[in-house]
Amino acid sequence: MVRTLYVGNLPWATRAEDLEEAFRAYGEVLSSRIITDRQTGRSRGFGFVEVKDEDAEAMINAMNGTELGGRVITVNEARARDENERRY
Repeated sequence: MVRTLYVGNLPWATRAEDLEEAFRAYGEVLSSRIITDRQTGRSRGFGFVEVKDEDAEAMINAMNGTELGGRVITVNEARARDENERRY
């Protein structure tokens, strides 16, 4: 199975490749992405990393509260987005 991890408080210059490299030390990374603003294309300061289920807890424990690019990041399991939370 696959689990998706939320990674918050990222430096603006962080790329998906940077996330993958940071997490790879703790298990297999299946994909990574940085969320960007639709209008400007700039990073919104958070992203997601998809990992194998068996690696997820180790990655959360190892990476949450660590420094990446000069900022202390938050890592936890991503929650499904509730359609009622969408803003138009």
